[in-house]
Amino acid sequence: QVHLVESGGGSVQAGGSLTLSCAASAFDITKYCLGWFRQAPGKEREVVTTFTGPSSTFRIAWAGGRFPIAQDKDQHTLYLRMNNLEPEPTAMYSCAAGDCQTFGYPPRRSDFEDWGQGTQVLSSP
Repeated sequence: QVHLVESGGGSVQAGGSLTLSCAASAFDITKYCLGWFRQAPGKEREVVTTFTGPSSTFRIAWAGGRFPIAQDKDQHTLYLRMNNLEPEPTAMYSCAAGDCQTFGYPPRRSDFEDWGQGTQVLSSP
């Protein structure tokens, strides 16, 4: 089991940027991939971007190139840089861990076994 703790959420003006962090307990980096999910009010949780292998990633279409994912493997920390945020109500961003080799395409919520508590992001007009 991978223990995950997110941080970095908050309020930002539309067009601004925010970086989320996810601190993970030690895990087998050859087996587990970490990713970021988002849940907006009244909507299902969806994958934003995730590692699908040691250096491969998946990114949802609406994120484009604005939301790069990065990982510090030595520190077991996952990052999500959110650039040029669009105005939206508070959404919960969560990091999750799953066995990369079992991922579907695109990766699904059910592919991930361990979840953090999440951090809220509000982008105001």
